[in-house]
Amino acid sequence: MKKIMLILTLMLFTFTVPVAAMTKEDTPQKAIVLAVFGTTYPKALQSIQNLKNQIEKAYPTIPVKIAFTSEIIRAKWGKRANDADFRHKHPEISDEFYTIKNTLATIANLQDQGYRYIAVQSTHIFAGEEYQNLKAEIEALSSIRTLRDRDKPFKKIILGRPALGEPGDIFHYTEDIQHAANILVNDVEIARNKKSALVYMGHGNEIFSAGAYIELEAALRDANPGMNIFIGNVEGYPQPERVLDGLKKAGIKRITLVPLMVVAGDHAANDMTGDDKDSWKSLFESHGIEVVPILRGLGELDAWNQIYVEHLRNAMERYQF
Repeated sequence: MKKIMLILTLMLFTFTVPVAAMTKEDTPQKAIVLAVFGTTYPKALQSIQNLKNQIEKAYPTIPVKIAFTSEIIRAKWGKRANDADFRHKHPEISDEFYTIKNTLATIANLQDQGYRYIAVQSTHIFAGEEYQNLKAEIEALSSIRTLRDRDKPFKKIILGRPALGEPGDIFHYTEDIQHAANILVNDVEIARNKKSALVYMGHGNEIFSAGAYIELEAALRDANPGMNIFIGNVEGYPQPERVLDGLKKAGIKRITLVPLMVVAGDHAANDMTGDDKDSWKSLFESHGIEVVPILRGLGELDAWNQIYVEHLRNAMERYQF
């Protein structure tokens, strides 16, 4: 009997040690990075934090890090990190924002900590210049080859598409645009109740086609017959002057003005509703149009953030993350 017990014990030890080692070796170290342009406005950080919270709720076992793509914004938070008075006035701001890095640095830190599976989720509105730059970075990191596979810096590094999708036949961008239009129906109702037209201010881009905004405008109009809905951009086409021309042709005298951006930061406070004569509010008012502004980032809408959650899930499933 003692011999049998000894044999069983040896067998258990023999098979247990390799299995335990294999489990530790094969357990994927995963992380998620949210690539956000960023904001210097403390109140606007709530949109970003809200988005992060929803990602964490969807993936409670995977750490989520935020990266700011804007160098100017990162520098501003770096200075605030040593500003005791500012930090005292804003106890609600997480320490993470004071030491925030760009996307590449954030990924590098995670890789240095042992994470080899990294999912980056774009928080851009459309697949424009900034998204293309981000995509190029991720593809470059993914393309790294080493003599031994075990030495590759990443096992997998993937990217989730922006809110209005991107060109391709895997996830058709028109469906993403229609989905976004459906989510924005509450804004339409707000404008309708105010007996006004609805005007969105997007960011846009000077060197990249912003046709997705025009297609979103068309989708919103098709889904809400009888409502006057316009989208213009801070940069590139369609310019606010195009919006003004449409308002004048339609004889509209009152508008609800809303930022079509994840955060309601500098662009919303200054370009959209500022007192300077070149702000959108001043432009429209100078032509006899009453402006009712709503300073709210899309990141404050749980339904909008779910777009990014879903696009992240799509990328994970597609690449078996």
